[in-house]
Amino acid sequence: GLLLGKMGERGAPLVNVCQCLNEAVMKIVSMAVWYFPFGIVFLIAGKILDMEDPSVTGKKLGLYAITVVSGLAFHGLILLPLLFTLITKKNPFAFIRGILQALLIALATSSSSATLPITLKCLLENNGIDRRVARFVLPVGATINMDGTALYEAVAAIFIAQVNEYDLDLGQIITISITATAASIGAAGIPQSGLVTMVIVLTSVGLPTEDITLIVAVDWALDRFRTMTNVLGDALAAGIIAHVCEKDF
Repeated sequence: GLLLGKMGERGAPLVNVCQCLNEAVMKIVSMAVWYFPFGIVFLIAGKILDMEDPSVTGKKLGLYAITVVSGLAFHGLILLPLLFTLITKKNPFAFIRGILQALLIALATSSSSATLPITLKCLLENNGIDRRVARFVLPVGATINMDGTALYEAVAAIFIAQVNEYDLDLGQIITISITATAASIGAAGIPQSGLVTMVIVLTSVGLPTEDITLIVAVDWALDRFRTMTNVLGDALAAGIIAHVCEKDF
């Protein structure tokens, strides 16, 4: 882009080609996004028609959603604050209150990457985190620290196994946990990216990947809660590292 800009009129034809390609790709993406909900409806409808008793599966899906939310709440409100307290000897909920705006943005956007500027602002202005720590930890965390996504993928894989009446032994559960953790690292910080990496988790223990359509109906809501957990984990990690490195600054 810089070279084409320096070339002036000679680079103008290639610049025009790139602009046309960009516009064409954006139109294709817009069309795909527009028709995506219809495809999801038919995927879910096809799965429902294959069920012998949809009401039973609906109840299981409700319990699955409750399990995921409960797990995220336990992880975000108990485990992470406890770890923060043990290391920093500070009140974790006062720290969390300072990033409340970022958590609400995460709930609204379902994207840790989109929430990143707000999280950075909250840490710098409300919690007094060193700028160097925040600027280093948050971008890395938004990419690889997906603890909420890892928990969600592990629970979803076990749920799909139960729906298919597939008994998992201890070794397979451990495999799911490890694979979900590894897959979450590769998940993008965009809405519903966990559904893509879910294929890796299911394949690791031989579960049918087509059953991912079962959880699509509730994933739009669960995605928001796991994004909040991801952002919370990033912020608390920045707080811990800032405390540990306080003497160096």
